[in-house]
Formats: sequence, C-alpha cells, structure tokens
Amino acid sequence: FFSPGFQVAPETKAVMKWLRSIPFVLSASLHGGELVVTYPYDYSRHPMEEKMFSPTPDEKMFKMLAKTYADAHPVISDRSELRCGGNFVKRGGIINGAEWYSFTGGMADFNYLHTNCFEVTVEVGCEKFPLQEELFTIWHENRDALLNYMEMVHRGIKGIVSDKFGNPIKNARISVRGIQHDVTTGN
Repeated sequence: FFSPGFQVAPETKAVMKWLRSIPFVLSASLHGGELVVTYPYDYSRHPMEEKMFSPTPDEKMFKMLAKTYADAHPVISDRSELRCGGNFVKRGGIINGAEWYSFTGGMADFNYLHTNCFEVTVEVGCEKFPLQEELFTIWHENRDALLNYMEMVHRGIKGIVSDKFGNPIKNARISVRGIQHDVTTGN
C-alpha cells in the first residue's frame, strides 16, 4: 500500500487502527484547490504511468457515489467551463483518482483495501487555502451534496448474518458474484 521505505506517522497509524476498529461503510475526504469528486483507486496499478484509469472491482458503485455528490453541488454540476475545474465538466465533475494523478498512501485506497469503507475525495472549491470569509459560501455550496452523499449509506447490501439460532456472526465474509472484493460483518 505504501511505497518501500515509506515511514508511517504515529497519527496515521492511529487513524488506521481506528478505521479497522469501527465498521465504517462510507466516508469522504474534503480537500481544496479544485472542483471535482475523485474515487479509488488513487494509485495507478502501473506506478510508472501517470493519468492512468485504475478502477476498483466496485467501479460502478464508486461512480454512483461520486456522481451523487457532484450532481448535488451547485458549482461542480454547473456546465460552465469558465471556472476552476472546467476540465472536469465533460466528465460530470467526477474522475477516477489515478486517472487525474496517481499517488500512493491515500485514505480512499486504504479504506477500500483494508476496511469495509467506501471513500471518495471531494475537492470542495477552487482555492487550496480559502480565506475565512469564503468558508461560509463553501459550506453552503457543499451542504446539500454532503447530505445527499450521507444518504447513500443506505444503498447496497445490509442486514444481519446469523447462525441457525439467530446469533450474529462476527467477521463473516460477504461475497457478491461478479465483484472480486469481499467485505466482512461487524461486531
């Protein structure tokens, strides 16, 4: 997952442990500097290749999650190319992370590969470091999109895996035919 020789910071190790201890299923990482929603994989399967499409086995689900956010965001869904993020307009405001630019050690890839959590990265605005007076507008531009995205937690398979006596089975492996990515039940 990380490059050879990569040192993992203590706070990163703590977040990794936390993510493995709680059965999260959906998350979003909020960044600034663009107007686009990216989804895994962020690291290209061919590390020497830049801008190479690198889908997960759950590509359709990730596209749906990213599109849910992008379509509810008034600026990302705006078809105008006269703004930052104009190069993502024809893509509907979403892109596979590695196809935009490949990097190792991202949260979305970690979550997908090592937990049950599906994560997208939301570039919430044109400024990498917005001024304080811009935060209110950014919040309002993203509020409904965040709420729509959070509602997606109800999509997909859900229920209780139990034994013949009705007792929940901890860490049961769930497989879906045609998708080579299993998830496990929580505690």
